[in-house]
Amino acid sequence: MALVKITQERSKIRCIEKHKRTLAALGLRRINHFVVHEDTPQIRGMVHQVRYLVRIEPAEGRKKERSQ
Repeated sequence: MALVKITQERSKIRCIEKHKRTLAALGLRRINHFVVHEDTPQIRGMVHQVRYLVRIEPAEGRKKERSQ
């Protein structure tokens, strides 16, 4: 499946609380922080909700697995 790179471009300080939780669920923490996710309808819906705060672009390579 295709991967997308999601970068937070704007501050979440004056955002609706629901949008702050969406950014946290995506894994974004601060301005210029980025994450790579699979391009699924769920991720696209989350990005659409906070589209005024983030930038989305295609990602290259594979998603890294987190070690626990």
